[in-house]
Amino acid sequence: MLNKLGRMTRIRQEREGAPAPPGQFVTEKFPVLTFGPTPRIDLSTWEFRVFGLVEEEISLDWEQFNALPQVTLDAEFHCVTQWSKLQNTWEGILFNDLMQLVKPKPEAKYVMAHCYGGYTTNVALDVLEDDDVLFAHSHDGAALTPEHGGPMRLVVPKRYGWKSAKWVNGIEFMAEDAPGFWEVRGYHMEGDPWKEERFWSSLGYY
Repeated sequence: MLNKLGRMTRIRQEREGAPAPPGQFVTEKFPVLTFGPTPRIDLSTWEFRVFGLVEEEISLDWEQFNALPQVTLDAEFHCVTQWSKLQNTWEGILFNDLMQLVKPKPEAKYVMAHCYGGYTTNVALDVLEDDDVLFAHSHDGAALTPEHGGPMRLVVPKRYGWKSAKWVNGIEFMAEDAPGFWEVRGYHMEGDPWKEERFWSSLGYY
């Protein structure tokens, strides 16, 4: 069943009148920015794992994952390299619908997204539980290309784009926050575009 959530993200509504977060410019393009090679993924062997601080680990294949409720959702995308694409229509599975299959332990407060190719990124669990976070397989009416994270990417509209991990294939629940791929290399642990949480220096985050 396909549900349509035709709306701007809530944070956009709260800041009505601001075209984009500070330090960003608006574009209609959707640039491809990736560190390292683009993996080519066979859907017949695709697997999504949920592990870490959960009562029971689960593993889903492509058909099982896509048997979950499907949504179409309008949300912005903000890249840390200072461009914002305000009009995006994503299709996929809400994080909260996947959570219906998962029982995190009480101490689980953070999630590490894992991806084909070895990429990781950390996101607080309460951020992922917002109503516009999803695992997207389509963008603007077409299946995601491998360069844009296909067959499936995480989309976290209220964080910079590096948190919207491409080629996602698992989530790990954690009690303590831990840095992922870019966070180890100086990117902010939270990455809120409205607070310009881009990078970290010896003087702190800026």
